[in-house]
Amino acid sequence: MADSKRTISIGVFDSGIGGLTVVKKIREKIPQAAVVYLGDTARVPYGTKSEETIKRFAREDAAFLIEKGVDLIVVACNTASSVALGYLKREFMNMPIFGVVEPGVKMAAEISEEKHIGIIGTIATIKSHAHKKALENRGITTVFEKACPLFVPLAEEGFTEGKIPELIAEHYLRDIKNRVDTIILGCTHYPILMNVIRNVVGEDIRLIDPAKAVADEVYEFLKSTDSLPEEGRGSLDLYLTDIPPHYHSLLNIFLGFTPDTIEKVDLKEISSC
Repeated sequence: MADSKRTISIGVFDSGIGGLTVVKKIREKIPQAAVVYLGDTARVPYGTKSEETIKRFAREDAAFLIEKGVDLIVVACNTASSVALGYLKREFMNMPIFGVVEPGVKMAAEISEEKHIGIIGTIATIKSHAHKKALENRGITTVFEKACPLFVPLAEEGFTEGKIPELIAEHYLRDIKNRVDTIILGCTHYPILMNVIRNVVGEDIRLIDPAKAVADEVYEFLKSTDSLPEEGRGSLDLYLTDIPPHYHSLLNIFLGFTPDTIEKVDLKEISSC
């Protein structure tokens, strides 16, 4: 673990831009940290890929961040967290690696009054049943899962309000919304559609964004290992495997400001590491 006298470097990766919702929470909680973000925009979404492919992509993502000298890694992608987190921890045993599934489940379990919890996510995330298993381990058995694969491209294309996303959200959520009191947003893209989802499910259902819970977990880890950096200005370096023509508008949607650096990278160069 890094010397607390220098800036800690936190690596974050996601299948696309969505993981910047996690970055925002990390920067709010640990503003003095350096954050290195990798968005695999050339291969988004991961949620429709096979387990084997997701693990390979996740390994390449983690290897890239390690090449950049990060001190710990946050797997912001719910699909990779659900399918590949254990694999990554075995592959990179000396690197602290955090996922987004368990923190979100913990928050939902604490907040839900009726213990009727829904999970929405990509096809691969829902197929893994990772959130459901984690909830069952906490004694919560009334769990409803729903894949919402079109939410990712809606968010990536900036369709965050209006009739089109609301019709799609209604299609996905009309069954689950009457059966739960809490819904875990099991994808980093979904908080961008928070207002749309809220309009469909109503005000009484609690919506859980795991990003804050992950940021809190990383903070507590750094504190417990005496690795919290001293006061100072942090930084954000953004690496993308493809730079979409509308990436400026995406950064505004998901992040709200311009990173210190933005660079296109080719993961094939480090895939054999």
